[in-house]
Amino acid sequence: MDKAEATQGAGQVAQAAPARSRRDHRIDALRGAALLMMFIDHIPQNLLNRFTMRNVGFADAAEVFVLLAGYASWLAYGRGFTKYGVLPTLQRLFKRCVQLYIGQTIMVMAYVFTVRGWRHFTPVSVDYLEPELAHGLGWIWRVMMFDALPSNLNIMPLYLVLLTGFPIFYLLMRVHRSLALLLSGALWMLVNMDPGLNFPNWLDPDGWYFNPLAWQFLFALGLTASAETQQRGRDFPRVPALVALCSVYLLFSAIQAFPWTLWGLPDMRPFGAALAPAKSWLSPLRLFDVMAIFYLVQSSDGVRQWAAESWAGQELARVGRHSLEVFVVGTILDLYARLIFSTFGEGWALQVAVNVVGLTILITLASWLDRRRVRARAGKVAPVAVAPAASRSAEG
Repeated sequence: MDKAEATQGAGQVAQAAPARSRRDHRIDALRGAALLMMFIDHIPQNLLNRFTMRNVGFADAAEVFVLLAGYASWLAYGRGFTKYGVLPTLQRLFKRCVQLYIGQTIMVMAYVFTVRGWRHFTPVSVDYLEPELAHGLGWIWRVMMFDALPSNLNIMPLYLVLLTGFPIFYLLMRVHRSLALLLSGALWMLVNMDPGLNFPNWLDPDGWYFNPLAWQFLFALGLTASAETQQRGRDFPRVPALVALCSVYLLFSAIQAFPWTLWGLPDMRPFGAALAPAKSWLSPLRLFDVMAIFYLVQSSDGVRQWAAESWAGQELARVGRHSLEVFVVGTILDLYARLIFSTFGEGWALQVAVNVVGLTILITLASWLDRRRVRARAGKVAPVAVAPAASRSAEG
């Protein structure tokens, strides 16, 4: 009897144990790295931004962020339509859009009122806040309706627009995946031929800095790559010829984009300043750059192992899993860092302090959010582990 009870107990424990996560930590880690680089890059006076990826390639953290947003969106919502149903998935999608809108509102309000308050004590350059937002209240409805997008606060509206259009792209994918990608690519090419095709921006006659009509193609590529990986049940094959082609292109991109003169070195750019791929409408050179990086990462078992097992990979993955909160806090920290540098100087002590404090806050925030998420999930799983039979009866 004791042996049978022990066997039964072991079986219950094995049944209650959570299944091993199949989450691809490379996506989280890469997105976490992009978020931290965005924090660094958005402080112009920050010497650390000389070491981010924008110095060694055409693309920067923004391209990585949008591509991975598409990849993660398929995991979060694309599979949901068949797994949970249309209405529950649309509700989850709407809830996420509301969260993004609230995050954008928090950032805008923090920028406006911080700069207005700071100006009472010391002069603040006009580029810290658009002049139209510096006085009066007429800007509020324009900002809330995305008719006015302040600089450094323009990537969240892009993400929200792309996520809102996700159901349309999903329907096209249901018709034919290649057709959906072809239409998306055609729109991107049209915008590259005529950059004037853009959303209006009250603060900029050229429209949105991140043109959604162009950047939707990068988001669509992420969606398609995620759907393809799910269907295949494995990573992209690591083809030696394709690996070599991507590596050669990234080497060329690094040499052409590197700020040689900033480091006091001879300019070794093959095409000099003549080759400057536009970011606003996602020029082909920037698109090829980020896609090459994505392929090399997603086809590498070594990167998968590093992201899942190394300390640095796990920390970056935590940051990537909580992208909204980290981005909102990081963007607000960027403003305070710029104000501190402009008010007190850009000496080494402040450089170290701003970067150490800022990055520590973001990493600590992500770690805290991750622990809270694990506790919340453990609380939901606990009753199942205690009484699996009762849980199955309730479901049946």
